[in-house]
Amino acid sequence: MSRRPLRIGLSARIYHPQPGATGLQSKSLQYLEQSVAHWVMSREVMVFMIPSVSGDGMVHRSSIRLSDYPQYLDGLVLQGGADISPQSYGEQALKVEWSGDRLRDAYEMELLHEFMEAGRPVLGICRGAQLINVALGGTLYQDIATQYEQPEVHVHEDYDKYAHPIRWEPSSGLSKLYSESDGGKVISIHHQAIKALGKGLRVEARSTEDGLIEAIRLEGKPYVLGLQWHPEFHPPGAPDLLNCNPILDEFLTASRSHRW
Repeated sequence: MSRRPLRIGLSARIYHPQPGATGLQSKSLQYLEQSVAHWVMSREVMVFMIPSVSGDGMVHRSSIRLSDYPQYLDGLVLQGGADISPQSYGEQALKVEWSGDRLRDAYEMELLHEFMEAGRPVLGICRGAQLINVALGGTLYQDIATQYEQPEVHVHEDYDKYAHPIRWEPSSGLSKLYSESDGGKVISIHHQAIKALGKGLRVEARSTEDGLIEAIRLEGKPYVLGLQWHPEFHPPGAPDLLNCNPILDEFLTASRSHRW
């Protein structure tokens, strides 16, 4: 009898109602970006979005526990999306457009801690990497262009067609995973970035051009890895981009070890 497929949870992107809007824009929307769901599913994995419980829905917060999800899912992927709120790491937003989404921060932090407490692997992508860092006590640059000395380009009008090189940190997990190279080119789109590391985290990769942190990993167990770039935006077989399948396979192997 074959074992059941892996079940991987994905945190929800959240669209909040817009003042004065009608139709869908007047509703709270929770959704997955197709590219990240398909990237995880490419290894014959079942993907489940984990909705948050907000104050404007018919389900009360006491009716559901995020701690129940790790009992039925084998791992968690934290999606990209809106900025992390500076309030989540003890600062005030320097500009209103950098205020982020504190409601999503709280939901994903609770989700992260529940999966970690259950020993389930976690992979954070872009915002997800920043969320991991902040949840473990770290801080962020609210805006790379104005707060980081001599920054290179990390937000480009070409969006998911723009790539830049990264390099592995010596003795990091990624340097061992990619033992035949010292880095590669990745697609990362972010104006915020990791500043002070959270507790128990180590740097796995940096931007070659300006040294900004591009990947972090939790030391010891459970498996927690954060990527500042978007592996789901790397087309299979693209010769000029890092092949991110080894990272996906590493995460799924860790998840498989916890499958019941």
